[in-house]
Amino acid sequence: MTTTQIIDGKAIAAALRAEIKTEAEQLTKGGTQPCFAVILVGDDPASKVYVKSKIKACREAGIESYEKRLPEESTAEEICHVIKNLNMNPKVHGILLQLPLPDHLKGDQEDLVQMIDPAKDVDGLTITNAGKLFLGVEGGHVPCTPQGSLMLIKSVKEDLTGLNAVVIGRSNLFGKPMAQLLLKENCTVTTAHSKTKDLPAVCAQADILIAAVGREKMVKGDWIKPGAIVIDVGINRMENGRLCGDVDFEDAQGIAAHISPVPGGVGPMTIACLLKNTVKAAKG
Repeated sequence: MTTTQIIDGKAIAAALRAEIKTEAEQLTKGGTQPCFAVILVGDDPASKVYVKSKIKACREAGIESYEKRLPEESTAEEICHVIKNLNMNPKVHGILLQLPLPDHLKGDQEDLVQMIDPAKDVDGLTITNAGKLFLGVEGGHVPCTPQGSLMLIKSVKEDLTGLNAVVIGRSNLFGKPMAQLLLKENCTVTTAHSKTKDLPAVCAQADILIAAVGREKMVKGDWIKPGAIVIDVGINRMENGRLCGDVDFEDAQGIAAHISPVPGGVGPMTIACLLKNTVKAAKG
């Protein structure tokens, strides 16, 4: 039986944030104060919590932050106006439109995201940044959660060449960019999803297994190859109010060599990478 090691996302993120703080201080001394702007439309409780945590993280890292709140009934044109002003503001280096938007704006969401200047798109969601990642072109912004997940993997194994990696999930936000990052590391990558035949058998071939589907404890111990690295991106609230991931954490014990917990795994890395992208944008 394998002794399963927990990948401490909090500790790895804390070390990264300390590096970012040093970089931000150096930039500020040189006359460039890194600045992050977030646009929050409406009063979604979860979004408000996420924005608050991002603003707090910026403050602790020496990054100036600017929160633009818009009422629930805001139009796409009003949001567009805000994005254009932030694009033109030379003091703002990173822009994030907090998703999801209110229901009446769902049809405009993608167009609004694409309005963000790619150089300031610290979420890495514009077509320009996605295209750079796909083509392997340096200089673009990589989405924060896949970037953070790769850092967790490389914290336990630096050279990933030739390893089989399975990503469960094919979203533009995570699954697709995660696959591209793993390809760049010379992995053999399978992108699995809800239509994949015999998903447990596919997962059981993975040296690196990454779950991002949003289904509570879906990945069982017998889905995991003994000695695999398991990254759990899911975050689900159980009936008892506690959080859990897409992987059955207890069931994976003694099978996976390394596993990221929920909470305390990928989550802290996402915000740290947002700060990292903002400082990168400030450097120009």
